[in-house]
Amino acid sequence: MKIINTDTPINASDYADFLRQKLLPLFKERRQVELTFNIVNTDDSIEIQNTDIYDGFLFRFEFKGNEVDVIKSEHYTDDVNVLTLEDILNNLYMEFPGRDNISLIEEGS
Repeated sequence: MKIINTDTPINASDYADFLRQKLLPLFKERRQVELTFNIVNTDDSIEIQNTDIYDGFLFRFEFKGNEVDVIKSEHYTDDVNVLTLEDILNNLYMEFPGRDNISLIEEGS
């Protein structure tokens, strides 16, 4: 799990919209394959899924005020698609919530 502490709270719906705009085009550009991921959100969480290929979520974001917990599914840690998504997500954190809004990124258990 990755824990991102921000200076201001992040809205799950806003972040889901951001991921819908950015994640799929970046994935397609990087992997050169036609794979679609669903970005499903509730009031306080987001899951990235592809139920055609994978059981359950690949990544889950839990929003807790000024903290975002990023949980990676333990079932697909060596999967090339998941590793590509993780790399893209790591870069997207600097764009939203943004480098100036992140006070700390740490690995949790």
